[in-house]
Amino acid sequence: MSETQLTGNADTNKLLLVIIAILLPPLAVGLKAGMGTSLLINIILWILFYIPGLIHALYVILK
Repeated sequence: MSETQLTGNADTNKLLLVIIAILLPPLAVGLKAGMGTSLLINIILWILFYIPGLIHALYVILK
């Protein structure tokens, strides 16, 4: 595989995670960070208010 193909796959994965984060933020955080404190924080934020959960999910995915 060339470096261009590997970079393209990473960009595609990130784009798919952003789409999932818009629909269901805890799922995107779980896929990116695994079971841990980030997921727990995101679930709490998402239950309380949707927008903070979305912002946290985008932060975890794009950092």
